[in-house]
Amino acid sequence: MPVARIVAVLLLGVLVATAGVLWWQSLRPGAYAVTGGHGEHGAAGEGTVSVTSLVTDEGRDADVVFELVARRETVRIAGGRAFTGYTLNGSTPGPTIRATEGQLIEVHLRNDNIPEGITLHWHGLDVPAAMDGVAGVTQDAVPDGGTFVYRFVAGQVGTFWYHSHQVSHQQVIAGLFGALIVDPATGPDVAVHDVIATVHTYPDGIRSIGDAGAELRAPAAPGERVRVRVVNTDNAPISVWASQPYWVAAVDGTDLNEPSPVQDERVLVTAGGRVDVELRMPDRGGARVHVPGGSVILGDAPPPAPQPQRELDLLSYGEPAAVALDAAHPDREFRYEIGRMPGFLDGRPGLWWTVNGKTGADAPMFPVAQGDVVRMRISNASGEVHPMHLHGHHMLVLSRGGVPASGSPWWVDSLNVAHGETYEVAFLADNPGIWMDHCHNLPHAAEGLLAHVMYEGVHTPFLLGHETGNVPE
Repeated sequence: MPVARIVAVLLLGVLVATAGVLWWQSLRPGAYAVTGGHGEHGAAGEGTVSVTSLVTDEGRDADVVFELVARRETVRIAGGRAFTGYTLNGSTPGPTIRATEGQLIEVHLRNDNIPEGITLHWHGLDVPAAMDGVAGVTQDAVPDGGTFVYRFVAGQVGTFWYHSHQVSHQQVIAGLFGALIVDPATGPDVAVHDVIATVHTYPDGIRSIGDAGAELRAPAAPGERVRVRVVNTDNAPISVWASQPYWVAAVDGTDLNEPSPVQDERVLVTAGGRVDVELRMPDRGGARVHVPGGSVILGDAPPPAPQPQRELDLLSYGEPAAVALDAAHPDREFRYEIGRMPGFLDGRPGLWWTVNGKTGADAPMFPVAQGDVVRMRISNASGEVHPMHLHGHHMLVLSRGGVPASGSPWWVDSLNVAHGETYEVAFLADNPGIWMDHCHNLPHAAEGLLAHVMYEGVHTPFLLGHETGNVPE
C-alpha cells in the first residue's frame, strides 16, 4: 500500500477514535458542567459555598411582586403572520417589570406547558448569583408544570431586560423576553416622557417594536423631553437615529456624563444592549426615532429620516469623570481571544467558535477572588461580529485598538466586538458566583462561544448536558 494512503488511513483512524471519545463524553450527564469541566474550577470541596446560597436577605419582605406564566402557544404580532411561539402572561413581549431603586423584586415564574423547561435571566441587572437564571449553572430549568421564585434588589437605575436562559437561542426569538426598568429612588424625572422600545425579530422574519409592529406611537407635547429606551433583543447589532438632534443619555443602564447633541450620526446598539435616546420635541410637529424595520413616532409623524452614514463613537462621546476602579493596577489580567476552527462540540463535528483556541468543556474558566480588579483583553479574529455579554457585572471600556477611551466613562454589560477589533475592559469582582461570559448572538453561544468567570470558593450543584435537561444556550 502506498505510504500516502497508509498515512491517510492512520489519520482517519485517529479522527474517528477522537470523535468516538468525544461522542461518549457528550452522553455523560454533566459532561460540560462547570463542576466537572474547565479544569475542575467550581468543584465542591472543603471551604467552598454553593451558588444556591448566594441570595438576597431571605427575611426581607418583597416590595413588588410579579406573577409570570410561561406558555407555548400560537402567537400573532401586529402586522405579522401567526406562528408557534411563547408568551408570558399571554403576551410577547412579556409584561414590563418596573420598580424603584432599592426595592426588592419578587417574581413567581410558572411553566404552564413548555416541555423543554424555562428560566429567566435578568440581563444587565447585577443580581445575586443564585438568581441569575442560567440553567445548569445557577438552577435547574423549571420543568413543565413547575415553578421558581426569583428575589433580588433593584440596585441599579436604568434600562434592562429579562429573557429565558434555557434553550435561549430558540426561546428568546420565539417570544420569551420582556423589559425591566428601574427608576431612581427620588422618583422618575417628571419632565421626561418615557417610551420603552423593545426591538425584536420573531420567527419568519417578523419584526416588531414591542407588540406594535413596525411603528410604535407615543404622545408627546411640543417642548417636552422624551426618553426612548431602545432594547435590542435580537442576535445582531442594530443602528438607531432620529429625525432631529438627540443625545445618548445612557448605555446598558448607566447614564453617560455630559452627553452632547448628536446630529447626522447613528448610534450602534449591540445584541442584548440598551441605549436610552433623549430628545426635545419641536415646537411644531413630531419626531421619529428610527430602528431597523420601523420607528418610534412621537406626536405627529414627520417624514422618515435617512440613515446617517457616520456612526457615533462612544469611545470619545461625553466628558470624562472619575470612576471607583483602578484599572491601571489590576489584580488579575486575562485574554479572551475569539476565533473559529473545525473540531467537535457535544460529540458533533463542525466549524465551531472558540475562546483562546478552545471550545465546549475545554473553554477557559477565568478565576477571580472577591474584591479583585480584573482587566481583560477581548480580541476577535473569527470573521464575524460578536456581542459579548458578561453576567453579574458591568465592564468599563478602557480602549479599542490601542486607542484609550477619552469620553464619558463607558460601562457595558454587552460589548460589540467586530472582526479585527480588540478591546481592553476592566471590572470589579464584587458579586460572588459563577458567571457566564458569552456571545449574545445566541446561536453563537450554542456553537461554543462562551466561557465563565468563576469566583474562588464557589461551586455549583447543577449540571449541564442533554440528560440533565439543562441546556442554557
